[in-house]
Amino acid sequence: MINFKTIKAILIDCALGAYSILVTYKVVYEKLLQDIRYADFSWNEPLLALGIGAVLGLVFFGWEGFSVGKRVMGIYNPPFGQPFIKAPYKFLSLLAIALTFVAGLHYSQVSVYEFLSESGLEGARKIFIALATPNFSIFEETMFAAIETIYMAFIATVFSLPFAFGLSFFAARNLMKANAFWRLLYVVTRFVLNVTRSIEPLVWAIVLSVWVGIGPFAGMLALCVHSVVSLAKLYSEQIETINEGPMEAMIATGAHPIQVIWYGVVPQIILPFLSYTIYKWDINVRMATVIGLVGGGGIGTLLMQYQGLAKWHEVGLIVMVIAFIVWVMDYSSAKIREAIK
Repeated sequence: MINFKTIKAILIDCALGAYSILVTYKVVYEKLLQDIRYADFSWNEPLLALGIGAVLGLVFFGWEGFSVGKRVMGIYNPPFGQPFIKAPYKFLSLLAIALTFVAGLHYSQVSVYEFLSESGLEGARKIFIALATPNFSIFEETMFAAIETIYMAFIATVFSLPFAFGLSFFAARNLMKANAFWRLLYVVTRFVLNVTRSIEPLVWAIVLSVWVGIGPFAGMLALCVHSVVSLAKLYSEQIETINEGPMEAMIATGAHPIQVIWYGVVPQIILPFLSYTIYKWDINVRMATVIGLVGGGGIGTLLMQYQGLAKWHEVGLIVMVIAFIVWVMDYSSAKIREAIK
């Protein structure tokens, strides 16, 4: 009888087969037959490769020891320590990893020759020498921009806390399984968080720069949006690991759901929440530097200005200040988290 696990195992095998055939086809075709920059595939060639791979995956599924999907889904459980010759699914898994590595080298256009070329090394040497001899005439301007960056990260973290705290309970599976409505709300919440988190803060900064104008406010809002979804995910995963004994005892006594959450859940998560929040502030300080590259204000904007003018001595000072801020924040946040624990 075909069950959900069997269907998932078939899909895994078909996806693995299709991926292996398609990657092999594209790498060999582009590497041996034509230059990658001028590759022009007709629509049916990749489609044919996917079809052959899917058929190959079905063959793997039907052949007991070759099915990676069955192994992943626990349908096929070979004895522990089974040698490779009796577990061909291991060969298929390693083959997929090897193909991925080869494809990664190919599409990344890795070139040792270009990396070690004389002209490239000479250009890098000049820039590194300039970076190592910073221009301290802009020190005051750099420090003001650094302070602006730290405050941006702090305000973004503070503003994100209540939203992340509230959303985390709706995104925790163990709290949203009472009935179909709550399960649907859980799915919707997780979907919105995943979609929002998949959009990089740089993109949010660009959108918000158009909305509210270029400056620290746009950068702060971008960090705030990303902090809400990131912290909500971290918080919800922490909620899912709590001991449910206190909750069950309170429910048995007829406590209100809000009382169950406040007295049965919050005491168990408050310290991890504080630790995650401090760590997120640390991340936001680093991210605020990058946000400034697209007009989000702070020291990143200053870095972009001098880099665009190729003033590498000034860039060297800014990089040193950024490195110092990151080191101080990393050390401080580690000490605070250690004290909390």
